[in-house]
Amino acid sequence: MSEKQYIQWFPGHMTKTKRQIQASLKLIDVVVEIIDARIPISSSNPDLSELIQNKPKLVLLNKCDKANRAATTKWVSYYNKQGILALPVDCKSGKGLNQFIPSVRKILEDKFKAQQAKGIKNPILRIMIVGIPNVGKSSFINRVSKQTRAKVEDRPGVTRGNQWYTISKDLEMLDTPGVLWPKFDDQTVGEHLAFTGAIKDNILDIELLAVNFLELIKENVTPEFLSRFKLDESDIEGKDGYELLQLIGRKRGMLISGGEIDTERAANLVMDEYRDGKFGYITLEYPEV
Repeated sequence: MSEKQYIQWFPGHMTKTKRQIQASLKLIDVVVEIIDARIPISSSNPDLSELIQNKPKLVLLNKCDKANRAATTKWVSYYNKQGILALPVDCKSGKGLNQFIPSVRKILEDKFKAQQAKGIKNPILRIMIVGIPNVGKSSFINRVSKQTRAKVEDRPGVTRGNQWYTISKDLEMLDTPGVLWPKFDDQTVGEHLAFTGAIKDNILDIELLAVNFLELIKENVTPEFLSRFKLDESDIEGKDGYELLQLIGRKRGMLISGGEIDTERAANLVMDEYRDGKFGYITLEYPEV
């Protein structure tokens, strides 16, 4: 049995972000939360409902191209049952984003008509984009606004200040820096965020992270995972996460002096390849039925 590592990460600017969200709410008509389709629970900020109060919300299940498709369908249904519209998208490729603006208009249809009834001929509707670090907000904004002002990097914490974008003549969008929460009550949440790259690797024990990841997926290993490392299921049977990490290191020729396996290098490889979607469609969290 592998050990858990205690994960906490709450940079000071995130406290400021929460204040910015609260201060901007009076300007906003709808909140769009971008979450990771592989970890919808862990990548959704539990403080958000309280922060946005009674504002309508749209959920974007990003990185759906890396998640199990049946699981994503279940998540869409889960949100719909709560009265929340959810869309599976991939912000890098643009998949599913053609439904974004029509969905926003649908959510705000009554408000739009009410404003027109008051004599406001061309009311402008405003959207706030929220999400944890590295969930894909910048890629989303670049796609939807058809601009490249939002900096895109595959690491958490790139966006630093609120920015407004014009989507169309009647839609404006406010971006906010990614915000995590002060304390993970469930360490599984912190670990899942770390698996997907939402928490910086340089504050983590990357070997322990990879060992725990391998422990998690070995029971439902994908053909793509086996193919990447030229393994079959009998190679995995009976091995714990650390033994599996050593096997991967050996298969990839990651040896150091004396023939010892470079498990740190193997760990970085495992996590990088998972985050790149090279292990197939893997969802780590499913909705309660």
